[in-house]
Amino acid sequence: MLYLNEQAIRDAVTMTDVIDAIDATYKLYEKNDFQMPERMQVKEGDNTLLLMPCITKDAIGTKLVTLFPDNIKHPTLHGLVILNDSKTGQVKGLIDGSFLTGFRTGAIGGSAVRHLADNDATKLAIIGTGIQGLYQSIAACAERDITDIYLYNRSPEKIPAFKENLRDWLGDDIQLHTADSADIAVGKAEVIITATTSNEPVLPDDKELLKDKVIIGVGSFQPTMREFPKTLYELTDKIYIDTDHAVEESGDIAGPLEKRWIKREAIENMATFLAGSKKVNKEKGRSVVFKSTGMALFDVVVGNLVYQKAIEKGAGMKLN
Repeated sequence: MLYLNEQAIRDAVTMTDVIDAIDATYKLYEKNDFQMPERMQVKEGDNTLLLMPCITKDAIGTKLVTLFPDNIKHPTLHGLVILNDSKTGQVKGLIDGSFLTGFRTGAIGGSAVRHLADNDATKLAIIGTGIQGLYQSIAACAERDITDIYLYNRSPEKIPAFKENLRDWLGDDIQLHTADSADIAVGKAEVIITATTSNEPVLPDDKELLKDKVIIGVGSFQPTMREFPKTLYELTDKIYIDTDHAVEESGDIAGPLEKRWIKREAIENMATFLAGSKKVNKEKGRSVVFKSTGMALFDVVVGNLVYQKAIEKGAGMKLN
C-alpha cells in the first residue's frame, strides 16, 4: 500500500497532467462507464461530512471529506481518498484527499479555461483567495498565457499571504493585483473565477461588467450557496456544468431554475459538450458560464493517475 501526501502528489503529476485527466473523466461520464451513487452528506449546522464512492474499470475510489466553512486557523476542507484495486479489492493507496480535492478542482476550472476561454486571454480575476483560489489560478495559468491576476477577497488581509504562495507556484513574471472590490477585479479581467462558500452573490449585478467574459464558478456546492447574480443569467444562453448533480446541488443552478431565470435546456453537461461540436457561443455582449460542484468520478480517475505516476517515479511512502 502506498501513502501519498501533498509533496508526493506534486512529485508525481503536473497541473496539466490533472487537467488532461479531467478531460478523460468527461469521456467516461459521457459513456456512462462507471458506477457512482449520489454523494452522501451528513450535516451538523454549517459543517458537513461527505462520503463519495465510485467504481471504474481501472480503480475503486472512496473519498471522505469534512467541510467546516467557519474554520479560521485550519483549512475548511480535510479529506482522505482510499484507492482499491479493481480486480482484487485490495487497498493499494491512501491519498491526501484535501490536496487531491483542491488540485483536481483547480484542474476542473483549468479544463473549462482550456475549452471555453479565448486563446489570447491574458487577464484573470479570482474572487475568493482561499486555497481553491490558489489552485484555480495555477490551472488557468497552465492553460493560457496569463499576464495579470486581479485578486479580491472579503478579508483583504489574507491577500498578501495568498500572493506569496501563488508566486511560489508561478514565479514572478505574472503581475498580481489587489482589487478593492469585486467590481474592479471583474472589470479588468477576461476570465473570472469565483471560489467562495458564500450564500449571496459575490459578483456585481452589473451587465456592463459581466458581459463578454468567461465566468467559472467552483464555490457553491450546496443549494443554499450562491456566487452568481441574477444579471448573469440574462447574459448567457448556455451554462455548462461538470456533473448532472449540479442541477440539484448548487444554488447557482437550482435556484435560478426554480425562479425561471434560466430554462433546463440552457444547461449542458461539459461531457456532452466535449463529445459534440465544442462550439462556444461567442456572440458580442454575451458571456460563457461554467459551474462546477465536483463528483467522485474525478477523484477516482485523478487518484488512480497519481498512484500510477507515483509508482513510475518512485514517489510516496510504502506502508506494510
